[in-house]
Amino acid sequence: MKRLLDRFLGLIEHGDRRFERSPLRPAWETISTFFFSLATVNPVGGPHIRDTTDLKRYMSVVMTAAAPTVAASIYFFGWRSLAVVMLTYIVGIVIEMGFAVAAGEEVTEGMFVTCILYPMTLPPTLPFWMAALGIAFGIILGKEVFGGTGKNVFNPAIVGRTFLAVTFPVHMASSWAAPYRGGWGGFARWGPSADALVRATPLIDVKNGAPWPLWDMFIGTTSGSLGETSAVLIVLCGLFLVWTRVANWRLPLATIVSALALAGLMHAAAPGRFASPVYHIMGGGLLFGAFFMVTDPVTCPFTRAGKWVFGAGVGAITIMIRTLSGFPEGIMFAILLMNMFAPVIDDAVLALEFRGRARA
Repeated sequence: MKRLLDRFLGLIEHGDRRFERSPLRPAWETISTFFFSLATVNPVGGPHIRDTTDLKRYMSVVMTAAAPTVAASIYFFGWRSLAVVMLTYIVGIVIEMGFAVAAGEEVTEGMFVTCILYPMTLPPTLPFWMAALGIAFGIILGKEVFGGTGKNVFNPAIVGRTFLAVTFPVHMASSWAAPYRGGWGGFARWGPSADALVRATPLIDVKNGAPWPLWDMFIGTTSGSLGETSAVLIVLCGLFLVWTRVANWRLPLATIVSALALAGLMHAAAPGRFASPVYHIMGGGLLFGAFFMVTDPVTCPFTRAGKWVFGAGVGAITIMIRTLSGFPEGIMFAILLMNMFAPVIDDAVLALEFRGRARA
């Protein structure tokens, strides 16, 4: 068996023409890229800057950081959440493979990140077919129409989630469930039981005058999207991304500080109408979006000053949508809006920097 495998790998490495023309080539390259390191690294010399961070490492670190939120979703809402994740991967891989085969290209690793982040933004009892439709929409119209990974303007996971929120607002607003508490929690159950459908999310309840306790929001024992309920867990996972330098610290910091500042001003002006800034930070998907979505290197600015502006815009728009519109949550709309302005922000920052240097 080993000799047969070595012979097969030898044919691939030496560019066998039959393999190059085979429609299975993208599948093999996807598998080999995921499990093995590249034998060569290019470019090998100047003028390029060599770095240990590549797309595979970025993918691996983000998936590692997101894995605890998947485990938490199982504990709070049952094994059904893992089934949603697996379904997302199946649909995502099939679509990516189809585009890769049609274009004669390899499947990029970015798909693995999208397929783990997207289901964590969904309600616990959303029908499976809606979850599958959302990821299909996000990958096709959020990424493939722009040319694939690295060329997309919008975050594909957010595109899929927003599509569901606009197309199926009733299901997206009513598929919540109270989490399991104590013992094995959801690890001993398939999914939320019928009597668990008792309470809406913290952001919905606070508008109705019935806010959740902050401690429940801190540890995650609230209703909400699969991976967005535990504030402490998301912060720890996000700090891991920052520590590994996969996520630029300026983006989540600017997002959180901006949201805190605006929410604090509104709460101080009308405390009976607007929730406290701490409640806004720990409730909903702001923390998850700040660490996992805002930091997407493809859809955010590349300049340092641009990152501050981008994050501040996301945080401020999120609070404005939450408090001044009919939508209880605003992070997904805020990210998509700022995605559109990311190139403009970079152009403005570069223009100001070069103007200042020219004057000097």
